[in-house]
Amino acid sequence: MQRLKTRPQFQAALAGGTVSRTSHFALHRLTLTNPTDTPSAAAEQVVPAPSPEQALFGLFDVWLGAMVPKRWARRAVTRNAIKRQIYNVSERFCDRLPVAAHVVRLRATFDRQQFISATSEPLKLAVRQELEQLFERATRSEVRP
Repeated sequence: MQRLKTRPQFQAALAGGTVSRTSHFALHRLTLTNPTDTPSAAAEQVVPAPSPEQALFGLFDVWLGAMVPKRWARRAVTRNAIKRQIYNVSERFCDRLPVAAHVVRLRATFDRQQFISATSEPLKLAVRQELEQLFERATRSEVRP
């Protein structure tokens, strides 16, 4: 699994559309096409150039990025803890995710009254359960025609 690093990569993946959603997270996906999917061309034939979005991703692999805006998680400790959870949970679903660029985006805040500490175990557990739900929904929708 590769990680998204540049702003254009994140923008392209976000433009791909939302695949799965929970109360706090959204999963966006841009499906990547294999450059070897086109039939082998003779020297005279012109091979269509890859789309600009496809060119951003050098490897034909599963790509993942995490967006945790300051708007929804004020403390850096919380943002980093949520990002770690996103990458850890995604590792479990790596083999079931299609070859695409994925972005997990935090879209709502976790209640500070309920989760007082920025890195409390209850917060980590709540984040992990919701992320598992998010990826489970995304992989289930992939199986259906």
